[in-house]
Amino acid sequence: MTDFIQTAPGRTLKNAAQDHYIPAEAPFSAVVRKGQTIRIEDTYGQQAIDTLFYNAKDFSERYSNQDTMREQGAAYISTGTRIISNEGRVMLTMTADSCGRHDTSAGACSCESNTVRFGHGTKYLHACRDNFVLEVSKHGMSKRDVVPNINFFMNVPIEPSGEMTIVDGISAPGDYVELKAEMDVLLVISNCPQINNPCNGFDPTPIRVLVWDSEI
Repeated sequence: MTDFIQTAPGRTLKNAAQDHYIPAEAPFSAVVRKGQTIRIEDTYGQQAIDTLFYNAKDFSERYSNQDTMREQGAAYISTGTRIISNEGRVMLTMTADSCGRHDTSAGACSCESNTVRFGHGTKYLHACRDNFVLEVSKHGMSKRDVVPNINFFMNVPIEPSGEMTIVDGISAPGDYVELKAEMDVLLVISNCPQINNPCNGFDPTPIRVLVWDSEI
């Protein structure tokens, strides 16, 4: 288990406002209030964590990968990145990153993309898009509300030609990111079930999500 005291002074498991264990391949969602800090932990390493954010008070405002990349002038997400909505507002700020490689271009795996990439035998395997649709439906949304996402801990090198591919992850057990909420947000996660490419080391594993209040 990660030593939270060393990596985040003043924060402990006991004073976390939320502490969630997310099984391998499972979806998850939670509301995070303005000023709170989210910690997403890759507990076992090499696990892609597909993530979306929505304005908790108006779901029509949601994460925009295009605006986030344009605002930062960078293709990847890391410390200092401001997570931008489709309304051009800052939703969260990434305040810590122990890994250093997080994709927001490759999107979420789906039954359709699995079929195209890996053959018809993979058509009915579980996929992140299914997880997202299931989870947002709990909040009154549909598949139309699932937009291009962040892939925390997924390693997707981009060549000078613009070509990109998913390769072995570089995250170690216990690696984490922390984001401070700049508005009330709905966090939606698909703990990626992909087993046909190396984004999860071909072995999906559980993860952990913690939330601390602003005074911590």
